[in-house]
Amino acid sequence: MSHDVLVKRQFGHRARLALSPAGVLKTDGQAHAARTMWNLLHAWWRMMPKEKRTLANADAAIRQAREDIDFLAVLPAQAAQAVLKTYFRAWKNCWEGRADAPNFKGRFRTVMSVDIPQGRDLNITRVHRRWGMANIPKVGRVRFRWTKDLPVGKHAGAENRITGARLVKDALGWHIAFRVQALDVKPPPHQGPDVGVDVGVTVPIALSDGETYEHGEWLTKKEQAKLLHMEQRAAQRKRHRKPGERTSRRLHRTYDRIAGLRAKAKRRALDRQHQTTTAIARGYGTVVVESLTLTNMVKSAKGTVEQPGKNVAQKTGLNRSISGEAWGRTVTMLTYKTAQHGGTLVKVPAPGTSRRCSACGVTTPGSRESQAVFVCKNPNCGWSGNADHNAARNVLHLYRMGLALVPAAGRAVVRRARRVKPPTAR
Repeated sequence: MSHDVLVKRQFGHRARLALSPAGVLKTDGQAHAARTMWNLLHAWWRMMPKEKRTLANADAAIRQAREDIDFLAVLPAQAAQAVLKTYFRAWKNCWEGRADAPNFKGRFRTVMSVDIPQGRDLNITRVHRRWGMANIPKVGRVRFRWTKDLPVGKHAGAENRITGARLVKDALGWHIAFRVQALDVKPPPHQGPDVGVDVGVTVPIALSDGETYEHGEWLTKKEQAKLLHMEQRAAQRKRHRKPGERTSRRLHRTYDRIAGLRAKAKRRALDRQHQTTTAIARGYGTVVVESLTLTNMVKSAKGTVEQPGKNVAQKTGLNRSISGEAWGRTVTMLTYKTAQHGGTLVKVPAPGTSRRCSACGVTTPGSRESQAVFVCKNPNCGWSGNADHNAARNVLHLYRMGLALVPAAGRAVVRRARRVKPPTAR
C-alpha cells in the first residue's frame, strides 16, 4: 500500500502562439477592447458615490457598455467579466497596502492582454512533438509551441487540468500563458549538501563549493551593431520631430525593432536563468541566499539641486547591470524549484558577507583588494581566494551558525537555531 503524500500545485506555462495575420488583428482588437473596458470601469468608479460602487452595479454598467459601444462586442463576455474581477481585486490590493491605486491604462504604455477564465473553452490538443492547438474565443483554432507536457486528454482530470489562460503580447508577438493545476506526489527531503549562493555583476552566481555560473553577451556582435544602429536612427528621427507633433509610423517601426531585439536578449537571459536555477535546485538540499533590498541598491545617485550626487554615471551603469541580472527573479525561481525537488531555500542577513574572511571570520579593512580577489589582512590568517566564493562561504556559514531570516508581521527577523553546527564545517 502506497503512503505517498499528494500535494496540489498551481503553476503557469507560457508558449508562443502562431497566429495568422487575421488572427493577430482579432486578438489585437480584443486586447484594445479589454483595455477600454478597464478605462470605462475606472471612469464609472470615479463618478459613482461610494455606496453604489458594488460588483452588481459594475456588472450592469459593463453590460450596458457592451450594448452601447459596438467595438466592445469583439471581447468575449467571460473576458469582460475577468476585467471586472481584476479591477475590483486591484482596489482590494490597494486597500490592503499591497499595491498602488489602479489608474487609466494608456494605449502604448500598457501590456496588451486578454484573459480566458475557463480552461474548458480552450479544448487543447497536441498535434505532434513541436506543436499543439487551442481554441481562442472569437479567434478560432490556433497553434502554439508545445514545450511542456500539459494535462490534456486522458491525462486531464478533476485535479490535473488547465484552469484558464491569458493571451499576452510582447515585442516578439502573441503568447499564451496557461494556468495549470496538478496533483503531484510530495517529494522526499532532498539529501544533497548545503550551499551558499552569492550573486554579483561580474560573476552572476557563485557557490560556496567553488562552482560559478557565468554567461556572455545576450546578443551577438551583429545583433548589437543592429541595435545600436536602430537606437541612433530613432534618436535622429525623434530630434527632427516638432514639439507636439505625433510620432510617425516610421519611428514607431524603429521602436518596434528595438523592442524586438531587447526582448530577444531578455528571452535568452530568462532561459539561461531557468537552466541555472534548475541545476542548483537539483544538486543541493538547502540553498542559502542573502536577503537583499534591491530597491535600495538600484536607487539613483543623482541627488538634488542643493546636494547633487557624485559618480552619477557610474552608479547609473551599476544600477543597469544589477537590474539586468534580475537577482530577485533568481531567488524567486530558486524558491519554488527547491520546493519541487524536496529542498529548502533560506535567507540570511547580507551585511558584511563580501568583506568578512571566510577562513578566520574577521573583517579587516582592505581585504577586498579587487572585484575578483580577496586577501585577508588579518596578521594571524592571510587567506586568499576568489572574492565571490569567499562571500558565498560566508553566506553558508551564517546559516550554519543559526542566523536565518524568517518573515514576521511583514518584516524579517533573525532566528537563531537551537542546535548550531560546528564552525569548522564551512
